Amino acid sequence: MELSKVTALSKTDKKEILDLWNNEYPENLNYQTLSGFENYLENLTEPSHILMRSKTLGIKGWYVDFLRENEKWFILLLDSEYHGKGFGTKILNLAKEKESALNGWVIDKGNAKKKNGESYKSPLNFYLKNGFEKLANVRLELEKLAAVKIRWKNKDGH
Repeated sequence: MELSKVTALSKTDKKEILDLWNNEYPENLNYQTLSGFENYLENLTEPSHILMRSKTLGIKGWYVDFLRENEKWFILLLDSEYHGKGFGTKILNLAKEKESALNGWVIDKGNAKKKNGESYKSPLNFYLKNGFEKLANVRLELEKLAAVKIRWKNKDGH
């Protein structure tokens, strides 16, 4: 597996990330078309990506951070075949090298199903193990999504 930082995604990258998104997130968050996903990406402010790529299997992990309301937010997606093997932590550590704080939404309840019918497993514990704090009083309660805000801050202050 190779990790690479990129500022722009190719059309192939976008297609592979869309497949990863639709396979790993709850089905109700899936994008039906590549153009819908591209619209989502185009609305991210100052995006910076890290791709985890296999030479033969394509993109198996994707991280993006971006600005939203003067805070640095992120998304991390990892093919479930690679969960528990240290890849997510490696990607987060790369991201933490260049940021002083990271914010995200984590689905923390519900019985959402993935496209393949499996239950979606909340990654909250993964983030807590990686130094994030759960902001229990900051929630997103939408028809499609119930999530809690998480935040990591660099303890050195930079």
